[in-house]
Amino acid sequence: MDEPAFSGLRVVDFSQGIAGPHCGMLLAQHGAEVIKVEPIDGDWCREIGKQYGDMSSNSVVYNRGKKSIALNLKNPDGLAIAKSLCASADVIMENYRPGVMARFGLDEKSIRPGNPTVIYYSVTGFGQTGPNAKLPATDSVMQAYSGLMSVNKDDRGVPQRIGLLAIDVSTGLYGFQAVSAALYRRATKGKGAHIESSLMEAVGAFQSAKMIEYVLEGDEVTAAGVPVGTFKAKDGFINVNARRDTHFAALCGLIGREDMATDPRYATVPARAEHEAELMDLMRDTMTQRTVAEWYEALNEAGVLNAPVRDYGGYMEDPHVKAVNAVAWVDHSGVGRIPMPNTPGLPPSRTGDPLSHSPHIGEHTTGILRDLGFSDDAIGGLEDSGAVRAMETKAAAE
Repeated sequence: MDEPAFSGLRVVDFSQGIAGPHCGMLLAQHGAEVIKVEPIDGDWCREIGKQYGDMSSNSVVYNRGKKSIALNLKNPDGLAIAKSLCASADVIMENYRPGVMARFGLDEKSIRPGNPTVIYYSVTGFGQTGPNAKLPATDSVMQAYSGLMSVNKDDRGVPQRIGLLAIDVSTGLYGFQAVSAALYRRATKGKGAHIESSLMEAVGAFQSAKMIEYVLEGDEVTAAGVPVGTFKAKDGFINVNARRDTHFAALCGLIGREDMATDPRYATVPARAEHEAELMDLMRDTMTQRTVAEWYEALNEAGVLNAPVRDYGGYMEDPHVKAVNAVAWVDHSGVGRIPMPNTPGLPPSRTGDPLSHSPHIGEHTTGILRDLGFSDDAIGGLEDSGAVRAMETKAAAE
């Protein structure tokens, strides 16, 4: 196998939560040494959802392949260690509110003189400037703030959030893209960069097409396709996409309504969009006549796009998913045996691979400090003073 693209690069990752850590995780998966600098009590991502010791499902995913050093930045010795790490970094990442890193002398302007070609990535909720710059922000706040909830309403018309942290995850993807491009520019031009990003910008980019629709069409947005939607069958739900003329004609034949394919009200994509309400009502009545399995078989045979609505168990147990090994299963310290869906373009996860392991709080503190030249006695003194936290042997075994 070829050497990973970012092998030999050092990333010092101060970020917490999901957006920044996701970017750092992808850098690690592509070969970078990512040192996660987290508070003595750990990254707050470890507390999102149910906890398993010092882990959560989110911290397991978004810190894979990293090394953890737990530092108290309010302790002079802890801060000095952080500055030492930054001096040798190729990439520095942080997601504190504007001004916080500057108070520690860890902001881009403070680090740049001693590390002129560093790529410094700052991600915030609302950005570094503007009226909302110092306001806290989360994924759900941004889903509401950006208009995303307005296009995701329930059957009562109440705006809903998407039930996963989609904006945090997409912000991390945009971040990885920007940092990767900056690393390429540094390799070819020899220049560092300061990349400023935010959840607010990411959620806007994520919805670019919908915002254009809003400006051009207002509240009367043309349907992306008809009939397209999730329909109730006898025993569950199935999603059908028959927007194209050929697919619609095949669907009409399948339900015994060949006449609809040539009916002027439904014969073309624009006509179906104009008569969306009546066509969708007809589809809802029709789809209740068979089971999900029956529709799935019939629609596939007719060449109509469709998929049963499943839970995650259904996805992981699907014969196709298993056949292509799209989900690996790994044993993780403190959590147990867990599924790890493959990241496109990367090898599958596997038990025992450091890139499949997410560190416990301070798991690598001792090793990192030794690399920096600290003796074991000095490390013990740093622990006693509260400057650092190293993972206990007992915690590692649990």
